[in-house]
Amino acid sequence: MDQLIVKDVIEIAAPAKNVWRMLTDPALTKRYMFGCAAVTDWKVGSPLEWAATVDGKDIVYVKGTVLAVEPERLLSYTTIGVGPEYEDRPDNYLTVTCRLTPVDGKTRLEITQGDYARVSDGKKRYDDTVGNWGSVLQQMKAVAESL
Repeated sequence: MDQLIVKDVIEIAAPAKNVWRMLTDPALTKRYMFGCAAVTDWKVGSPLEWAATVDGKDIVYVKGTVLAVEPERLLSYTTIGVGPEYEDRPDNYLTVTCRLTPVDGKTRLEITQGDYARVSDGKKRYDDTVGNWGSVLQQMKAVAESL
């Protein structure tokens, strides 16, 4: 099967430092990632959890590992949903990569996620995700531009 990679791009009217802050500050990630805070120290090899508090209870929805950190340029990490749906094994994790490129006083943010072709139930997972990044990117843009 060919690779299945979700790729989306948005131009944000904010400097890269604001976009980077939006990507890495847990108080800000809650504003665009379905109420989830990115819980990590953002060091390569560190665990990453996307967690929210629901009815006074902390719940981890997605977990992974930080793969690459180049402040204001590149952020990459793995992800897998927490729960019984997919077995927690390395070949079921997806990689999310965020690339920031300055363009005329703005920042171009490119996000890729995949490869869905190599994970369990990949086509379904791809289809469930492919339309979501567009709306998330609009929220990310609003957060970064408000800083």
